[in-house]
Amino acid sequence: MNVKHPKAACLFALIGAVGLIISLISLWVPVKAQLAQYLLESSWNHYQQTGKNRKPWPWADHHTVAQIQVPRLGLKQIVLAGDSGRSLAFAPGVNERTDINGSAMVISGHRDTHFRFLEHLTVNDPIFLILSSGRREFKVVGYEIIDSQKRKLSPQRFRNGLILVTCYPFDAVTAGGPLRYVVFAKSV
Repeated sequence: MNVKHPKAACLFALIGAVGLIISLISLWVPVKAQLAQYLLESSWNHYQQTGKNRKPWPWADHHTVAQIQVPRLGLKQIVLAGDSGRSLAFAPGVNERTDINGSAMVISGHRDTHFRFLEHLTVNDPIFLILSSGRREFKVVGYEIIDSQKRKLSPQRFRNGLILVTCYPFDAVTAGGPLRYVVFAKSV
C-alpha cells in the first residue's frame, strides 16, 4: 500500500479509534439498563414463584417486593425494597419506614425515568399493586405539590392508602430541588 501522507493516515486511524471507543461507551449505559431490567424481572418472577427474596445480581443491596400496574397507561414496573439512590437508579422503591403489606405505603421514583408517568395519572385511575400477600387495587383520589423542606409526608394519616412520590417539576433542568409531586390513591 502506497501512503503519501503517513501522518494523516495515523491521525485518521486515531480519530476512528477514538470515535469507536466513544460509541461503545455511549452504548454501555442503555445496555446496562436493559440488562438490569431483565435481571429485576427474573428476581421478581423468582419471588412470585417461591415467595423468597433474591437479589437481582449478587452485589445488589436491594430486592424486588412488588409490581405496580397502571392499566390505562399500559404500565408495569417492578418495585424494590428501599428508596435509596442506589435502588432508585433501577426501579421505584418502597420507603423503608413503610410496611409493604401494611395499611399505608409510600413508593418513590425518579421524575425523569420510572415515575415520569405520574404526571399522566388522573383522578379515578386504577392502580394495582401486586404483593406477596396478593393483589391490591387503589384508585387515584388526588395529587399535590409539596415543599419537602417545609412539610413531611405522613403515611399514617392516609390509612389504606398508596402514596407515590417523585421530584417536581418533571422537566426541571437540574434535579434535587425541594418540590415533590405526590399522588394519593385510596384502597378499593
